[in-house]
This record gives sequence, structure tokens and C-alpha cells, in this order.
Amino acid sequence: MEHAFSQKRSILNADIDILEGSKMSENSYTVANALVDIIASPGKALDAIKTHSSWWIWPFLISTLLAVGVFYYYYGWVDFPWLVEETIRQQPAEIRAEAAENIRSFMQPGRTMWMTIIAIPIATLVIYLITAVYLHLANKVTSAADIGFGQWFSFSVWTNFVAIFASLISLVVILMSDSNQMLAENLQATSLNALLIHANPGEPWFRWASTLTLLNFWIWFLMIIGYSSWTGSTMLKSSIVVLLPWLAIFGIWAALI
Repeated sequence: MEHAFSQKRSILNADIDILEGSKMSENSYTVANALVDIIASPGKALDAIKTHSSWWIWPFLISTLLAVGVFYYYYGWVDFPWLVEETIRQQPAEIRAEAAENIRSFMQPGRTMWMTIIAIPIATLVIYLITAVYLHLANKVTSAADIGFGQWFSFSVWTNFVAIFASLISLVVILMSDSNQMLAENLQATSLNALLIHANPGEPWFRWASTLTLLNFWIWFLMIIGYSSWTGSTMLKSSIVVLLPWLAIFGIWAALI
């Protein structure tokens, strides 16, 4: 009898040790770990950020400040008079002459740089908010998992964190360029335009193909596995939920071209 009681107590103590070890492991996982794991081990990072919604501020600040820094450098580096004339050249022929004066008066180096720097965090936040609203509503319709809007907002920020590589690639392109006559769209060496289509500025497919990059596919992959993990949905359902709006956006855009 005493031996059986001793065995049960040993088992109970072992269970307690396992639970305490698990709790310590969870508490030792930090936002720094998540910043690395969202790239190296995304499943682990996505599991952690589900219960740490407030961590979103760190990937947001890092990615935004990096993008702002790159564009600040770009507008100080680019041949700005050339950029103005190139912008005019890309206007439709029927309005080019009329638009030229307005573009020349509006596009000033300092003004353009500061407008871009201010627009980056604002536009980024708007995109994250729209994405979070969509995923929140999609979850209500497809799975009804108990996930709040704040969690989906954090999810949107974290899955887009890998876009820091877009800024890093742009900086490398600038530093390695032989000429400072380069459009911002041409800074993306992983865009479909740079890799496959090779449309010139002003041609119909230039902006469409310059907007779509390999990093988009990485972000969508993270969203798919994250949505599946968080909601318990199949990978097929998660793929449909994540990709549907983007297929609509790029599909309609392509159809208009």
C-alpha cells in the first residue's frame, strides 16, 4: 500500500516538474526569439505571438524604420532632375504636356523625400488594419475560432516582417549600382519584372510586375501556415482565405492592363 502511494507521488511530482518546465520554457521565449524564428522557424514564432499580441510593435518599428532609412538614402542618392523628367515621361501621351509643369513644381527633393517617409508608416498601418479586418471576418465565417482582432493585427504585422529583406535588397542595389538614375521600382531585384517580364518604365506591365515580388510569396506562405495553425483549418482552406483577395487584386489589375 505504502509502495503504491509512493509510486503515485513520484508520478505526480514528475507531472509537476514537466508542467513547471513547460511554463519556464514559455516564459523564456522572448520577442527577440520570435524575430529570428519568424524567418528560421515560423511555426514556433506564430504559436508564441498568438498569446503575445503586444509584441507587434517591435517588428513594425524595425521594418518601418529600415524602409524609411532606405528611402531617405535613396532620395539623397538618386539623380533627382532625371527622376522628375522620367516621371513626366511615364505619363500618358495625351496629358504629358499638361502634367509636366505640375510635376516639376510639385516634385522637389525635400518634399518628395518627407512625403515618402511620412507615407510609409501610415500606409503600412492601413494595410495591416485592412488585412486584420479581413482575417478576423474570414475566421468568423470559416472557423469561428476564438481569436480577437488584436491577435489578427499582430499576425498581419509579424507575417509581413520578412519584407525587411525588400529594404535590404534595395540598399544593396543602390550601393552596387553604377548609375544614380534609377526608379524606386527598379530597386527590387526579386520582383517579377526584374526576374521575368523585363518591362520598361512607362510600359503597361511595368508597375504590375514591379509590385509583385518573391517576398510576396513568402509572406503568403507564412499567412497560410499561420491561419491553418491558429484556426485549425486545412491548408487548402487557409490557402483560399489568404490568397483570394490577392488573386482578385492582381487579377483585376492584369485584366485592366
